[in-house]
Amino acid sequence: MERKEFIKSLLGITTMTTLGSFTTLATTFKEQESIMPVLFIGHGSPMNAIEDNEFSKGWKAIAASLPKPKAILCISAHWETKGTFVTAMDKPKTIHDFGGFPQSLFDVQYPAPGSKWLAKATQQAMTQVSVDFDESWGLDHGAWSVLTQLFPNADIPVIQLSLDYTKNALYHYEIALQLSELRKKGVLIIGSGNMVHNFQHARFYGDFNRHFGHDWALEANDVFKKLISNNDTKSLINYSGYSKALQLSAPTPEHYLPMLYALALRRETESISFFNDAVVGGSFSMTSFKINPS
Repeated sequence: MERKEFIKSLLGITTMTTLGSFTTLATTFKEQESIMPVLFIGHGSPMNAIEDNEFSKGWKAIAASLPKPKAILCISAHWETKGTFVTAMDKPKTIHDFGGFPQSLFDVQYPAPGSKWLAKATQQAMTQVSVDFDESWGLDHGAWSVLTQLFPNADIPVIQLSLDYTKNALYHYEIALQLSELRKKGVLIIGSGNMVHNFQHARFYGDFNRHFGHDWALEANDVFKKLISNNDTKSLINYSGYSKALQLSAPTPEHYLPMLYALALRRETESISFFNDAVVGGSFSMTSFKINPS
């Protein structure tokens, strides 16, 4: 065989292999008759990843109510960027982005695979914004501390979508709307943060998960639940002008925004189920919810 023909034959094999792989992925992520639920998780302390407590038990219970996802897209409070990025590596690393905790927490690894197909699908879905691929981040504790309890086998592909810290709440809500099609493809979308999150007013008293909330934190938690139940997205987007309690609840927006991503995916006919409804440490709400497909 001549050299030119030999090269052509190699290219043909490579092309067929690539197309075959893409076809397999496309088949795996084809649209389904039913759509996936959506979760917002109040993640709280990273110690919830290794403790058997009321909150980790709540995560396990909600996981038992879910169909097994084909892949997971997580919007975590702990990945802020200038611009919007999505992880696109084959094997995302476990990022221990904290300090002052026992070695047992630093020893935790969550070796879930990534998903280049889902990264591309996310990029294509978000037509109103430029989404770049990232191969340096991985899974931060906003993602893996929750996923270790939800899906301990780490056998479901996971990617993360970053939060552009230069944009306001309305911007984030509007771009989140574009992710809705992924629910039809077996993708579980998780927002991970805390609807009330204020370190300046924290009061731990030796136990981070002890039920205790300042009056304003308890008020904010109740107001948020009422607004969510009433599907009052306008007030939720403009929370900083709603009341003093809501202003104190999120002095910086990064833990609040993942909740807006989840709520943007709710259809009018879909119900909300709250779980892990508690305020701890004075100023942290563990309150979480599931959007139930109708």
